[in-house]
Amino acid sequence: MLRFSLPVKIGLGFGLAGLLLTIAGIVRGQVPLAPLNIAVALLIGGGVWYVVAWAVASAALDVEKDLDG
Repeated sequence: MLRFSLPVKIGLGFGLAGLLLTIAGIVRGQVPLAPLNIAVALLIGGGVWYVVAWAVASAALDVEKDLDG
């Protein structure tokens, strides 16, 4: 079984939320219905949310670790 660190789990959760919101935008017609446009929207929507959430969670854990030690 794969074991992910807490920042990765948080990033995956927010990345999934970003994907769901992007899909909602696609359904509402905010993205042109070309396959490449949809792929880029999903990559940006999920990827950016993942990276930002992962970075914030990693920084928070590093600060907690520094304060404890």
